[in-house]
Amino acid sequence: MKNKIAVIDDQSRMAEVLAMVLSRDHHDVEAFNDSQVFIESIEKRVFDCVITDLKMPNKSGLDVLKAVKAAQPITPVILITAHATVETAINALKNGAFDYLQKPIDNERCRQIVRLALQHTHLLRQNRLLRSAVRASRSIDNLIAHSEVMQTTIELVRRAASSTSTVLITGESGTGKEVVARAIHYYSDRVAQPFVAVNCKAFADGVLESELFGHEKGAFTGAANKKSGIFERASGGSLFLDEIGETSGDFQAKLLRVIQENEIQRVGGTELLTVDCRLIVATNRHINAEVKAGRFREDLYYRLNVIPIDLPPLRDRKADILPLANLFLERVNNEQGRQLHGFTPAVEEYFLGHPWPGNVRELENTVERGAVLARTDQVELSDLQLTQQRVTETSLDKATQTLQEKLDDTARDYIEQVLTQVNGARQAAAKLLGIERTTLYRLLKKYHVE
Repeated sequence: MKNKIAVIDDQSRMAEVLAMVLSRDHHDVEAFNDSQVFIESIEKRVFDCVITDLKMPNKSGLDVLKAVKAAQPITPVILITAHATVETAINALKNGAFDYLQKPIDNERCRQIVRLALQHTHLLRQNRLLRSAVRASRSIDNLIAHSEVMQTTIELVRRAASSTSTVLITGESGTGKEVVARAIHYYSDRVAQPFVAVNCKAFADGVLESELFGHEKGAFTGAANKKSGIFERASGGSLFLDEIGETSGDFQAKLLRVIQENEIQRVGGTELLTVDCRLIVATNRHINAEVKAGRFREDLYYRLNVIPIDLPPLRDRKADILPLANLFLERVNNEQGRQLHGFTPAVEEYFLGHPWPGNVRELENTVERGAVLARTDQVELSDLQLTQQRVTETSLDKATQTLQEKLDDTARDYIEQVLTQVNGARQAAAKLLGIERTTLYRLLKKYHVE
């Protein structure tokens, strides 16, 4: 598709010559000798580049520039001037001009500047499309919120996203705290910048400090090189600190200073580095109780609790259970090549009656297990392997495996049983399991089944 370029000059001959020059590069060029006519048309027409004379009797080139920027902000405007002083050029650029040309115009320079302007426009439009695509895929609107309590929560998330304030997300494990943190980032003006998630519980205190703040060479044994921290890498974007309630008092004091001063100091260093990242933190602990017990700094709590978002457990949002289950089933279909068409009434009844102590994460894993083991085009109650998976609250406290580990063990055992039944014939095993051979091979590799 040809680029559409407008050339505006009150001298008709000048506009026509420029149009002819630019047409050599296969552009669609339209010449105007009346700036007022062009300004009136800009609301209805879209141009990829505009070239305009600065001094004109009706509307000046600056008037044209303002009109273009108001109607089509990313369209580059190149000004032509016979008085190319430094002051004229600076004023033009300050008002949003892409560049300027001096009369008499050098045709090759004109073509070069137009090429650069068009490249610039293309990159801007591509960036907007990418941002739009990211927002569409990560949008708050795509979060499941059929229940009234979740709709209220999502509305709070939407309003929080438009600010730069620190957000404290609370809720039981598996309620989707990181999903909400990502939604806040992707719906904010920082969407084009990094989103970095850190599980504070996964690091020892000293290691966590080094990971977040960075360290200088020789700061501790094994620090052979200088290393920038996560705060620096997330600068301009959003930093999500999960399990913030698991950190030590010493780390909390250092984090408080970062929030107050927007500065960090690498471990073993003396230089203060300015950072700019939107902080989102989360915990599954009752943070007020932690403050009262003296395990969490009260001053840090108030700094973090600017916008509190409490995520309800799945048992309190029953209207979302079946829509979430269908969403997870669709993902399994796409990822593993299944063609399942929903759940039997018995499965749906079980989903609605189960208390879901593991919340959304438990539901997702249950749906995946049922989908992998399904033998018909619907997930049946027997496919969920409930007799092997049902755990009482008492035994849950004594469990040594995570839910995902338990699900993997069940799937592995079932696949091994089917392989034994068919004497190792993988095509026959895949048929009995109701999955593609490629899916079976992937599961065999995942579960290390010989």
